[in-house]
Amino acid sequence: MGAGGQGRVADFAERCGAHDEAREQAIAALEKCWAEGGIDRVRVAWVDLHGLERCKTLMLPAARRALRAGLGMVSTLVLKDSSDRTAYPVFEPGGTAGLPGFGQGNNLMLLPDPASWRELPWAPRTGWLRADPWFDDGTPVALDARRVLQRALGRLARHGMGLRCGLEVEFHVYRIEDAQAQLDPARAAWPGEPPRVSLLHPGFHLLSSAWADMADGAMQIVQQTAQGLGLPLASLEIEMGPSQFEAVFDACDALQAADDMALFRNAVKQALRRAGYHASFACRPPFAQIMSSGWHLHQSLVALDGGANLFTRAEPAPGTDALDAAHTLSDAGGAYLAGLLAHARGMAVFCTPTANGYGRYRPNALAPQAVLWGRDNRGAMLRLVGGCADPATRLENRIGEPAANPYLYIAAQAFAGLDGIERALQPPRATEAPYAPQAQRLPTSLAEALQALQDDAALVAAFGPAFVDHLLQVKRAELRRLEAAEDREAFERLEYFTRF
Repeated sequence: MGAGGQGRVADFAERCGAHDEAREQAIAALEKCWAEGGIDRVRVAWVDLHGLERCKTLMLPAARRALRAGLGMVSTLVLKDSSDRTAYPVFEPGGTAGLPGFGQGNNLMLLPDPASWRELPWAPRTGWLRADPWFDDGTPVALDARRVLQRALGRLARHGMGLRCGLEVEFHVYRIEDAQAQLDPARAAWPGEPPRVSLLHPGFHLLSSAWADMADGAMQIVQQTAQGLGLPLASLEIEMGPSQFEAVFDACDALQAADDMALFRNAVKQALRRAGYHASFACRPPFAQIMSSGWHLHQSLVALDGGANLFTRAEPAPGTDALDAAHTLSDAGGAYLAGLLAHARGMAVFCTPTANGYGRYRPNALAPQAVLWGRDNRGAMLRLVGGCADPATRLENRIGEPAANPYLYIAAQAFAGLDGIERALQPPRATEAPYAPQAQRLPTSLAEALQALQDDAALVAAFGPAFVDHLLQVKRAELRRLEAAEDREAFERLEYFTRF
């Protein structure tokens, strides 16, 4: 039994099939850790459709119960758009007819994972646990984004393959000069204004040592937060834009990478806020002189048996040159690449889910504009890095924005690449002109991206029609509000810069 002394394991964890003796031992070890470490509260967290963290802060007796019995969460949190408005008429007859288990603002259950335990570096005597959502009958909530990624990785596993991902995440950090716009109760709005901010560095001096020193206080907080949470942070860098930074992480298992991204993004915002900074993972902050932020996702397939990189080949295929995929990639790697290209337009909304992010797709801006791949080419959507027999050979997808839900972004790669493998697709030759006018364009708006997903039958089937219908319902609610807004710039400032 765990140190909480509950006696027999509560029924809910058993009904979920998520509890066994190993989990019970993990709970006992965790309760001992709480006692020895002086922990007096625990945030039980879940990541929503938009990649934003929701949590309940439990006192220790309640946290002990939750590990075995779960805790309730209002189901409308699954149904929210990016402004926190519920995108379904949940209190009307038939309002959630296509969503079995939802309706009338009923409860779901969160079951914390003891293996996810972290002590929060910025919040004294406070811990954190990731939780998965379940219906009260012990069946999983299939609309949960993390479960979507688990399902995608399960499909790869049936082929003996795993997915490794490395993250390069750009973001902006500002010093808060006046919080009253955000915190004055007389000016409260839905969503509310961000604080008034100033720059940490003036930008337009890439990798500047002087700018890094100027912003060192905030960078130290980011470093200490990431490392204190056990995240594989490799570097922090000065990006091109004013007050823009980049964090680079070592490659790891895809599910772990998604968990790390969700935790990093939410954690650094909180830690920096306590120190008087506003961090934003919105692609395009609402200022005249900015550079868009991207999230570049490095990825490679590995053998589940032994971990070998499945993208590599020993030597170039006969008759190929450097612009042929088979000059570097294995047959499976080339087919995976072809799958990413085939579903580039359909996957765009998973990689760039906000209306704000589509302003990034412009020529000669180190951002993609077209459905192309290139060899070490930062203008192309997909950048091939590495060479024959190089275990670090990988593809870098440059389509993403840092506000993307990491579970859905990575799931889109797995589903699209696997479709290429299963159909033995062949990629075209690499581009040397990534902004050529004749190339097929990526979507240029959220509306176009939603339609592109709806038109991609294979991707809809992979994610599941019910999940795609749900995503479309939520994102179209966001889109309708954008289209009705008198001031689009104000909409994006409140909707994205404040919250993301």
